Amino acid sequence: MQAEFGGALPLHNDNKNNVELPMIDIHSTDTQRCERIRRNPKFLQLVSSRSRLAWTLSAVVLGTYYLFMLVVAFAPQWLHAPLGEHRMLTLGMPVGAAIIVFSWLLTGWYVYSANTRFDALGAAIIEESK
Repeated sequence: MQAEFGGALPLHNDNKNNVELPMIDIHSTDTQRCERIRRNPKFLQLVSSRSRLAWTLSAVVLGTYYLFMLVVAFAPQWLHAPLGEHRMLTLGMPVGAAIIVFSWLLTGWYVYSANTRFDALGAAIIEESK
């Protein structure tokens, strides 16, 4: 049941209490707020710094893995070298494990940055958009 009162907001019926409440055009309100956020210089800074960090860390991880694959393909003798005299473990195993740990550390760095710097900047942007 919708009625309109002299240019006021349309009303809708709340079935629980049979109370008429004004309907708010949420779509236009959200659209305006999103536009304010997109124009905010802090939002542009957030997008830029987050993208730069993500792409840089991705390139470092991929570069590390591809370098390892190049060594496997073109200089496998480096990875076949034993860690010590009369040892069965070769250099390739700890190097491979170190690459995995390095990737975890870079992921941790991104998560730390996202939870501190990026979240603080995002909260400031949202607060300004209210």
